[in-house]
Amino acid sequence: MEHNQKKLGWRQRWDHLLSTKKVVFWFAVGAVALTLLVGFNWGGWVTGGSAQKTADVAARDAIVLRLAPMCVAQFNMDPAKDLKLTELKAASTWSRGTYVEKQGWATMPGEQKPDSAVAGECAKLLMQIGQ
Repeated sequence: MEHNQKKLGWRQRWDHLLSTKKVVFWFAVGAVALTLLVGFNWGGWVTGGSAQKTADVAARDAIVLRLAPMCVAQFNMDPAKDLKLTELKAASTWSRGTYVEKQGWATMPGEQKPDSAVAGECAKLLMQIGQ
């Protein structure tokens, strides 16, 4: 029997392996699909676009956190800061950022208008004064 297999050409031997090749191919496709599924859902993989969005949000948050203390410093230079802090604390939570914007404390040097995200974070910091 071995003698007959030696007489087979490469084409006949290739045809005998065809079913094995199909199994290997579909196993490889399944392994790739499973790897992608696990990687993107539970492995922490992200696309370039979502990584960029995450980086943009993190950068913006870092800037806001860095500028909020400057807003508090500008509040501290206000001669009527005690009265304004009382007014700020009396304001509703959702309107405190707007109050800070109107006072000009969230307008950073060199800027023409206040930053609403900085104003909101500044209001949170100002609410902690005297506690």
